[in-house]
Amino acid sequence: MEKAEENYYSAILMDVQMPVMNGYEATRTIRSLHRNDVKDLPIIAMTANALEDDKEAAFKCGMNAHVSKPLDIDVFMSVLKKYLG
Repeated sequence: MEKAEENYYSAILMDVQMPVMNGYEATRTIRSLHRNDVKDLPIIAMTANALEDDKEAAFKCGMNAHVSKPLDIDVFMSVLKKYLG
């Protein structure tokens, strides 16, 4: 994200469980970049962590939506339409 030109991405699908930096840390890092596009860029959590606490953690770190795995295509498409029109 840091090296991409402004407004290159329309959204980010963020895995929460990643090595080195988890999705919550990655989201906070993206949101803190000194760029205009990252303030409103939709970041969508995609994770097997489906408890309410997991959803709350996603929103608290700056994600816009939470989609649990296994992926329900209808739910996923609805979330994409909400943010990408």
